Amino acid sequence: MELRIFSYLPNPRIWKATIAARLCGINVEVVGAPHTELSQWLWDFEAHLMTEKERVDHRSFGRQSRLGFGGDLLYKTDSFLNANPFGTVPTAFNPDGSVGIFESNSIMRTVARLGTGACSLYGDDAYSASRIDGFLDASLVFARDSQLYLLSLLSGNVTSNLHGAAYQALHTYLDGLNRALSPDRTYLVGDTLSIADICVVAELALFLRERDYEKVLSEADLERITGPVLYESYPLITDHFRKLCEHEAFAPDVNSYVKKYW
Repeated sequence: MELRIFSYLPNPRIWKATIAARLCGINVEVVGAPHTELSQWLWDFEAHLMTEKERVDHRSFGRQSRLGFGGDLLYKTDSFLNANPFGTVPTAFNPDGSVGIFESNSIMRTVARLGTGACSLYGDDAYSASRIDGFLDASLVFARDSQLYLLSLLSGNVTSNLHGAAYQALHTYLDGLNRALSPDRTYLVGDTLSIADICVVAELALFLRERDYEKVLSEADLERITGPVLYESYPLITDHFRKLCEHEAFAPDVNSYVKKYW
């Protein structure tokens, strides 16, 4: 094991690392459970489902949750918070747990760097690597509005303002990605697959979860953002997304998930 990731599952954002790992031959271990169950887990390098006795023994680690966990008490060890001072998931660790890596793009970059000898997912020089970083940064901008919107759907508190911000963010993101593939580029950066392509697939896949909340949207008198108009308006990026979902390194994570929504 070269990297261990602790996260709620399923989480399309950790696919960034697992897809890169398949391409580079890196051994990544994923540990976790559905987000509704993580309040019963010890958040640590040795993360695990706690027994009742452990919950009592570790009560000093109980910390109030914030976004996404409904106010549940989460049991985060001091060493976990040293590894990730923001206390979020996903969190990755080096093999002995002495170094923590947080934020999904950084975890993906770690895998790409570990696998540099086997494949080149992070550009061939400083210029291409920096262009890749640009796509990752643009994805973070999109992800902020996406996350707020999806969490509001999960909690049943979606508003027209959050919906409008997510709509604008998605169309801005897709417009730039579609332009990047024009007129007939195969990949976002250069002539080979990179972590830019991987990141985009994961972020778009996550946004498709909107379709789980059609009832919530209807009750708020809002329409689903994802739909046929995306394919019609942004054919290059939607086709790129579809093709990569079928790629042998992507399919184990992405294929069955996307078929549920796409």
